[in-house]
Amino acid sequence: MVPNAIEIVEVAPRDGLQNEKVAMATADKLALIARAIAAGARRIEVTSFVNPRAVPQMADAEAVATALPHHDQVTYIGLVMNARGAGRALATGRIDQLGAVAVATDSFAMANQNQTSDGSVAAASDIIAMAQAAGKTAQVTIAAAFGCPFEGEMAPDRVLAMAAALAQAGPVEIGLADTIGVADPAQVSRLVARVRDLIAPIPVRVHFHNTRGTGLANVWAAVLAGAATVDAAIGGLGGCPFAPGASGNVATEDVVYMLQRAGVATGLDLRALIAANHWLGGVMDRTLPGMVARAPVFPKGS
Repeated sequence: MVPNAIEIVEVAPRDGLQNEKVAMATADKLALIARAIAAGARRIEVTSFVNPRAVPQMADAEAVATALPHHDQVTYIGLVMNARGAGRALATGRIDQLGAVAVATDSFAMANQNQTSDGSVAAASDIIAMAQAAGKTAQVTIAAAFGCPFEGEMAPDRVLAMAAALAQAGPVEIGLADTIGVADPAQVSRLVARVRDLIAPIPVRVHFHNTRGTGLANVWAAVLAGAATVDAAIGGLGGCPFAPGASGNVATEDVVYMLQRAGVATGLDLRALIAANHWLGGVMDRTLPGMVARAPVFPKGS
């Protein structure tokens, strides 16, 4: 069933930039966030509070957070991997929601955050508790939910078991991430529907990378299967420094074009997103992967 509306989480300031060879200036990150807000984004993953030696592009996390514009209707999300990162995010006083990550395989969990898969579930549960104790909310993403760069195919039952365990901690949502862009629409439809039924009334969020060109098809399959929220990045930037071969996120403007043409409201302004793509491409000094911003406006005058 086609829903009336879908929520978009803008992840370009964090996931979009974390794998870039050259770190973007803090002022440009803040300008990107401002453009996302102007385009209608109301949930934005603004940075990650991780070890700057591991992800140097996020070394200015506190500087970004403390300079965020005050906006009553915008939820600022900070990605954190452990209690130390959660403490840093909460100490800024500007992060509204913590984003935790649990990884579906031991190999990727060790590469991504130096712990086992079960350890990542425990750590994510602790992060959720820390957020709640501080009067904030938290969400969690199951990384490599559709396939692992080291262990290959992912058993759905493993993802379901993780989702059930994480739901006990009380996150506001649970995300399923195709971290390396290997999912297909049929696989997405099956897994999203099973997780949705298992964790209801907690909503399902999805996070797709377009590594093999299936990103938009997977978004559509997830939406039809009951996902409530979709992660996307302006321009289609993104990737994971710990996942070999991972490439960009689905582009926000491409997702919005597809959904709005299908009659699904997103609350986002497509023209403003295209303008943000062009601005960001100028900052990055290259044409970005997103497709809609490269094409003529359709229909004309819209």
